[in-house]
Amino acid sequence: MSQNRSVLLVDDSKFARLLVKAFITSNYADWRVDEAEEAEKAQAMAAEHAYDYLLIDFNMPGMNGLELGEKLRAAYPDAAIALLTANIQKEIQNKAHGLGMDFLAKPPTEEKICDYLKGKEAGR
Repeated sequence: MSQNRSVLLVDDSKFARLLVKAFITSNYADWRVDEAEEAEKAQAMAAEHAYDYLLIDFNMPGMNGLELGEKLRAAYPDAAIALLTANIQKEIQNKAHGLGMDFLAKPPTEEKICDYLKGKEAGR
């Protein structure tokens, strides 16, 4: 995968962001990985840079991940957007899919994150 890609991680947990960022950078050293701890910052960052991948937590202060995902999906229809959350209720999964978002259950593992990215890359 020689093309540089960019990822925005949106999670109010610094530990979760650092963990997922480490998984991505250890497998895709030339990719840009940015972080936002809340939805408003993520929206501002996405307005400045067109991200290929957006990984969004559901439970955050203020706007939740589904609300953010809906806004980002409307603004960036070609981006791969996934809800990465420990909230695995079927209702949340169905809402995510209905908004054109993928669903990844926490806890994140290197295999889970990289399999998701590889699958999306293969579909490009």
